[in-house]
Amino acid sequence: MSASVARSTPPERHFSDSFTWGVSTAAYQIEGAFDQGGRGPSIWDVFSHTPGKTARGDNGDVACDHYNRWREDLELLRELGIGAYRFSVAWPRWSPAGNGRVNPEGCEFYDRLVDGLLDIGVAPWLCLYHWDLPQALQERGGWADRDVVERFSDHAASVMAVLGDRVEHVALLNEPNVVGLLGHLLGLHAPGLSDLDAYAAATHHLNLATGKTLDRLRREGRGWALGTILNLQPVLAQGDSEDDAAAAALLDAVWNGNHLDPLVSGRYPAATEALLERFVREGDLESVKRPLDWFGLNLYSQLRVAADPSSLVGLRLVEPPEEAETTAMGWEVAPEALSRQLKEAQARLGEVPIVVTENGAAYRDRPGPDLEVDDLRRTNYLERHVREVLSAREAGVDVRGYFVWSLLDNFEWHEGYARRFGLVYVDYPTQRRVPKRSFRWYQQLVRSGVIPRSEDVA
Repeated sequence: MSASVARSTPPERHFSDSFTWGVSTAAYQIEGAFDQGGRGPSIWDVFSHTPGKTARGDNGDVACDHYNRWREDLELLRELGIGAYRFSVAWPRWSPAGNGRVNPEGCEFYDRLVDGLLDIGVAPWLCLYHWDLPQALQERGGWADRDVVERFSDHAASVMAVLGDRVEHVALLNEPNVVGLLGHLLGLHAPGLSDLDAYAAATHHLNLATGKTLDRLRREGRGWALGTILNLQPVLAQGDSEDDAAAAALLDAVWNGNHLDPLVSGRYPAATEALLERFVREGDLESVKRPLDWFGLNLYSQLRVAADPSSLVGLRLVEPPEEAETTAMGWEVAPEALSRQLKEAQARLGEVPIVVTENGAAYRDRPGPDLEVDDLRRTNYLERHVREVLSAREAGVDVRGYFVWSLLDNFEWHEGYARRFGLVYVDYPTQRRVPKRSFRWYQQLVRSGVIPRSEDVA
């Protein structure tokens, strides 16, 4: 006897209504208006105006002109339908000398921006430092000088005294590991140093600033949800040799451990402890080890490394395999790295909730008629990574939010303007904004909580 069998459709995998969807930006990358509204110079103004430091000599003088066009950009956020917008306060716009003395026009700009976000139902997620140190502080030693710890604490308290009645989620630092390594050791980012001592000092002072400022904001605070943000990437050994494994362990300590370890365990990795300990004073590491209300994880790719005795540090980064998909940055597309890193971070952090505060891909977008961009590669990248976030949640990782980098094409630091990360295409000569396919894809995801197929979104 035969009979037809009704096959039930498996339930759709989806995100809960409480999950936070957002986009991220950074002040220097979008604001422009470098000489407007009482803003002082930052280390990135000086670095980007130094010949040979950025691609084609690009700088952030105008960028996306967000300082003057913020209302237009808020309309994009409204159209996108997200629940949260992560932005940074430019320290030299708020306090040009970095000494806590507030610039009224800078204060007013962020005051209006926060009110504008709330008016459209978007929660402001504030980042207190995204790499734009006032040049006045750099001339006194910058992050390599211990005094900057107190200056940052003063800055944070000043910002929160004005905006803290309307802002709930606060990130202290964005990617201090990148600030230290690329800005103070490799010289690729501002302030452009290649100095081992400066790197070690900056690394410790960035950590110390995190702990001490967490304490201060909790003393002076109003129940804010306080966190900080690290760029964490899995590090893979190129081969099976012990030397390659040792090289991977060293890079993991430098890139991931130097800032995560003291935060959660109050000590530096064994591989770097000797380098950093001479800048550590009694009680410092106890000050760094502080509980977080949430942890921000930025991830774009993974790192491959091999031992190299001829290198100054005994290792070298390895290019992705020939068959690997890469972005315009040359970064390997490895969605599984995100779920892996989320699980590893949760194991280290314990019960601290995690938010993916940056994830995205740069491509050399080529606009069609009316500047439209059919960025299927980026849309596919986002789809695969969001699926990894969902898998991590289903595996028990407490991931509470996901922020795309970035809302707008923008100034991509030393890479300039050729590589575009935005959900929105920016025609820099006219400053016209045009949503891309990826914008529409994300819009559908945010509305439903169900991950759309990238190919199905026009």
